[in-house]
Order: sequence, then C-alpha cells, then structure tokens
Amino acid sequence: MAIIRAKDARKMSSKEIDSKIEELRKEVLKLNSQISAGATPENAGRIREIRKTIARLMFIKNTEVKNK
Repeated sequence: MAIIRAKDARKMSSKEIDSKIEELRKEVLKLNSQISAGATPENAGRIREIRKTIARLMFIKNTEVKNK
C-alpha cells in the first residue's frame, strides 16, 4: 500500500478517509503481531510510515470537520 500524501487525502471524502484509516490500522496490527511472535517484518520502517499516514489522515479529517 502506498503512503497517502496530504494533497491526495484532501481530495478524498470523509468515508474514504475512514475506510483507509481502518485498513491501515489492520495492517499495523498485523505487523505488530508478527513482531510480538518473534518474526522479523520485511520492512521495519513500514510501521512508522503507516502510523504517520494514519495521523495525517486523522488530522485532515478533523480539520475538515472544523472548517465546515
């Protein structure tokens, strides 16, 4: 899954943002469970990228609500 940039996220609807956040959270959960089981993930930096993307999407969603 590609990282979503802010300008791309601003073009998305609120429902699309919600579904993308849910999808990313599931991916983080899967990667964290691999780590806790003792396996090494393919890309350790991927977790950080996903968490940043979730934060970015949540920020954009919250600012849209305040602006409306």
